[in-house]
Order: sequence, then C-alpha cells, then structure tokens
Amino acid sequence: MATQPSTASNPPSVFQFRAFTLLWSARIFSTLAVQAESVTLGWQVYTIARLSRSVDQSAFLVGMVGLVQFVPLFLLALLAGATADRNERRTIMLLCTVVEIICVLLLAAVSLRSHQTLFPIFAIAAIFGASRAFLSPASGAIAPMLVPREILPHAISRTALADQVAFVVGPWIGGVLCAFSPALAYAGCAVLYSVAAALLLSMRANTRPESQPGSRLEQIREGLAYLWTNKIVFGAISLDLFAVLLGGATALLPVFASDILKVGAHGFGLLRSGPAIGSTVVALALSRWPLHRRAGHWMFAGVAGFGVATLVFALSKSMIVSMLAMIVLGATDMISVYVRQTLVQIVTPDRMRGRVSAVASLFIGASGELGEFETGVVARLLGPVGAAIFGGLGSLVVTGAWAWMFPALRQADRLDVSEE
Repeated sequence: MATQPSTASNPPSVFQFRAFTLLWSARIFSTLAVQAESVTLGWQVYTIARLSRSVDQSAFLVGMVGLVQFVPLFLLALLAGATADRNERRTIMLLCTVVEIICVLLLAAVSLRSHQTLFPIFAIAAIFGASRAFLSPASGAIAPMLVPREILPHAISRTALADQVAFVVGPWIGGVLCAFSPALAYAGCAVLYSVAAALLLSMRANTRPESQPGSRLEQIREGLAYLWTNKIVFGAISLDLFAVLLGGATALLPVFASDILKVGAHGFGLLRSGPAIGSTVVALALSRWPLHRRAGHWMFAGVAGFGVATLVFALSKSMIVSMLAMIVLGATDMISVYVRQTLVQIVTPDRMRGRVSAVASLFIGASGELGEFETGVVARLLGPVGAAIFGGLGSLVVTGAWAWMFPALRQADRLDVSEE
C-alpha cells in the first residue's frame, strides 16, 4: 500500500502517486488495444466466413470467437486468482501483456496470407483468452496497493472512466484500421500493447501481497467461501452475468452493420463505440454524483434498461435509432458495473483481492465471451434479429428473477467506503 501521507480534510490526488499514474496510463493503452483487437477479430471472422457461408452461419462463427476466449478463462480463472495473491502483480500484468503482443503479431501475419482460414485465428484467440485469465485478477487487485485507502474510491472512479474512454476510442480505432486492412489493425494493437508494457516496466512499487499459509487449493476455497457468504456481492455479479449473457447484442454488430443496417466497417466501428459512449457519460455523472443510497434499486433498474435497449436495437432499421439504443445500453450497464466494482474493490481485504477479482472476472468473462457464443447459437436458430429479441427479453426475465431470489441485493441501500 502506498505510504505517502494524506489527510482526510485535504486528500491528495490519485495522480500524485507515480506508480498509480503509470498503471492508469498502461491500462488505457492496453484497453484501447483489447477493444481494437476485439473489433478486428469479429470483422475478420465474419468477412472470411461470408466468402463461403450464409449470414446465419457466419454469425454463429463470430459467436465462436467468444467461446474460444472464454474456455481458457473458465479453466484458469481460479488458479490465476490464487497466483495474483501469491506473486508480484505487476510482473504478472507485464508477462501477460507481452503474450498479447505476440498474439496480435501472429494475427497480423495470418491476415497477410493470400488464403485465410479460421482455425489459426481461433487458436490465437484462445491463447489471448488464457493471457487475459491471468491479467484480469492481477489488474483488479493491484490498484489498492498503490494509493491510500481514503482515496481508493477516487482511484476506482478514475480507472473506470479511463476504461470507458478506451471503450469509446478503441472500437473506432479498430473499425477504421480494419477497413483498410486487418493486418494494419493488428499492427496498431501491437503498438498500443507495447506502450502499456513500457509503462508497466517503469513502475517502481511493491505489488507483492503478503505471504499466506496454505496451498493454492486451500486459498481458492477460501476465496470462494468469502464470495458466497457476501450475498449482495454474489447477487450483483451473478445478475450481471446472466443479464449480459442473454443480452449480448454487441456480438451481432458485424451482422447488423453489414447485412441489416448496411453501414459497412465504419458504421460497425461507430455502433461498437455506442455502448462505451453511454458508459462514459454515466461514469462522469457517477464521479460527480456517486450513488450513496438505494444502490440495489439502481442496479436492477440498470439491468432492466439494458434489456429494453437491446430490444430497441433488435427491432430498429435505422442507424440513428440503433446507435442511440447502443448508447443507452452502455449507460444502463455502467450502473451495474459501478455497484459491482465498488463492492469488490472496497469490501474485499487485500490478501484476497486476487481470488475475488478472479471470480468476478470469470463472471464478467462469461457474460461477454460466453454470451457471444450463446448469441451466435441463437442467431443460427432464430436469425440475428430473433437472437437480439430473445436476448432483450431474457435480460428482463433475469431482472425479475434476481429481484425475487436476492432480496438483500434488491434492498441494498448504501455503498459505504468504510465497510469491511
């Protein structure tokens, strides 16, 4: 933990702490790269598939990209969490970033081949998923070690805001570059990852957690038990899991952009940025007016709004309406993200942050990567529009079910920094 002095009456800025500033900057470049890479992967897989397959079959293969990234995350997440609680977290992040540089360079090389096939793309995506499995818990647990506890909420809000800015700009970068060439887009991602690695190398801080007794298996069990006994936290992250799992309309954006709205790669990049635009607006509002009361009600309202926005997007034939739906989708989702991140970061003791962050990352990964697979399967059966309608309705059903099954989450009032 950072040791620089501070006072309650005049807390220092989080950017007075050099290690946090470097971490924050590295996170921006890394997230830009991840978002640009995700856009390029989806577009490349869809365009290659459309050379010999129907729209529905190609949409299914786009969903498979999510599955091949989720499988290693599912298999490795708990081990990765224990690793983050036993080893220096900065080193873990640095090694994972190097692996991601290698992945995008390999993808660029594959993209330059005259005859492209999907198998090597899926194989590299799986390696990328394994890297993210170890990076996520280390990244989620490191920030509280770099700033005093009294300004940790400010660090969380600044980090969330940086993520949202990257979520806006990253897809646009990917969309613009892959319109010229997927290889160029992957090369751009390699540059962004390299900057992130250089910033992490410049950090000079102790990010190794205190040594703990017991085997890795015992520590994994301890982390799961801790999460299970905190019903509000468990309810919050599982609500987000199933709502986004069913409502993964973003996985269908290549299909909607190309064959329904007919707006091409540039329109695809704009649509992909829509959720992040909405998230950024809400993140700015929450940094100014944080949720002190009725947190549970706000979270359920956010998930319900996410489902409604997905339905509007599914039924829209207008680029403007679809873009607005994507913005609202991101805005409502940010509310649940804010509640979840605040609970996980502030309430969890540092010695267990890696393990709890790993479980949270597993849930988030399931809602994203596995959600893309689910959406691809449903799109194969119902078509892309039917799949998006199914997802929106599913999110609304999950909202009602969780409100009934987790009354403690529904009645959650305050998000107090002082809670332990």
